[in-house]
Amino acid sequence: MTETVHKFDPTILREYDIRGVVGGTVHAADARAIGRTFGTLVRRKGGKRVALGYDGRLSSPDLAAACISGLTAAGVDVVDIGVVATPMLYFAVYHVEADGGIQITGSHNPPDYNGFKMMMGKKSFFGADIQQLGAMAADGDWESGQGSVERRDVLDDYAARLLRDVRPGKRLKVAWDTGNGAVGVSIRAVVDKLQGEHFVLNEKVDGTFPAHHPDPTVPKNLEQLIGEVKKRGCDLGIAFDGDGDRIGAVDGKGRILWGDQLLVLWARDVLKQRPGATIIADVKASQVLFDEIARAGGKPMMFKTGHSLIKSKLAETGAPLAGEMSGHIFFADTFYGFDDALYCGLRLLNIVANADESLADMRDRLPQPVNTPELRFDCADERKFAVVEEVKALLQKQGAKFSDIDGVRVSTSDGWWLLRASNTQPVLVARCEAADDAGLERLKSELKTVLAASGVDLPDDASGGH
Repeated sequence: MTETVHKFDPTILREYDIRGVVGGTVHAADARAIGRTFGTLVRRKGGKRVALGYDGRLSSPDLAAACISGLTAAGVDVVDIGVVATPMLYFAVYHVEADGGIQITGSHNPPDYNGFKMMMGKKSFFGADIQQLGAMAADGDWESGQGSVERRDVLDDYAARLLRDVRPGKRLKVAWDTGNGAVGVSIRAVVDKLQGEHFVLNEKVDGTFPAHHPDPTVPKNLEQLIGEVKKRGCDLGIAFDGDGDRIGAVDGKGRILWGDQLLVLWARDVLKQRPGATIIADVKASQVLFDEIARAGGKPMMFKTGHSLIKSKLAETGAPLAGEMSGHIFFADTFYGFDDALYCGLRLLNIVANADESLADMRDRLPQPVNTPELRFDCADERKFAVVEEVKALLQKQGAKFSDIDGVRVSTSDGWWLLRASNTQPVLVARCEAADDAGLERLKSELKTVLAASGVDLPDDASGGH
């Protein structure tokens, strides 16, 4: 193959990764060009070795082969770790001392999607890095060489590392739903070594996702897990997204605990060992989380939404824990600071197994504000950021109290509301939280009014959520 330049469909070069529809916007030629360009960047930073893994989607093996051919053509040696969840690829970068990593995954997208998540050295590769990769490929700005390929199985070492942080406690009954995603590769190597009883659903890796869509932030995707928890009388249930970097959980009564509620429990646990530490969460998280971090003796930090952004902030601040509403959680107290949902599940078991109360009791003891789910509504890419700026100008004129770290998060006597532009889709994202239903209605009314001034309608299904 003698291609001299490569142009990507611009829609696949996203903020946090490269992703699109296979056969539509993503092809084997793109995978090869990504490998060639990423390999070039690794070489120019003095590196030589890249770890590569891929998820269980039907298109992943072909895209992996093409990406490997691009990496080796750039003179980079590849450590191919096969079908794995994304966190296992992150682990491999540390474990095999690679200079970077590429995971081929469509994450929680539908089966016809696929993409590429990357690490340069031990850091996230995102934002401007991805745009630079696109520009270099369009210029054919590539190194040449002949790299080697080594096949390596890291499952046993990965499982051993996760199990190292397990604290024994009372025996638990736990249901796990891997959703036919890539965690199915590693789940048994971990849970079979735990005490208690463990029931694994949808363990077989299947890129068509026959049981349900693998996104644990959508309640209907947790219905099967909830049914299993109730049928078996489990203490809790844990679910994963398609590539294993996001977690979902339900208590013994089958009620969902969202990312910010789980973060309260993890933060309390981490702060016992690291009193006074900074704990980071995104702007979509409940005020309850920030208040509870402070109450437990920590320093709450609100930051932008986006797993790559939060991961980078965690590294920059030296915080031991960070997380997002979406279920990306980062432990850097005794772990590496990347988002590994299976590891997070074990850290949740540690808490429940060593507590006098159940997970359901812990959930009941949290303050219970009323809030909307994440409200997402269409707004053109070229308009979405402008709308947020217009709303911000209006708020300034009104003398409102708000944070503009990521969009606007407005505080009132009723609670707060958030408006931000999605980094990955042509949508605006909003959320409201209040102490009671009447307060929530007032917040939604305020949000509706400021959006109307910019010619945007808040959808009528903006109903109360968790």
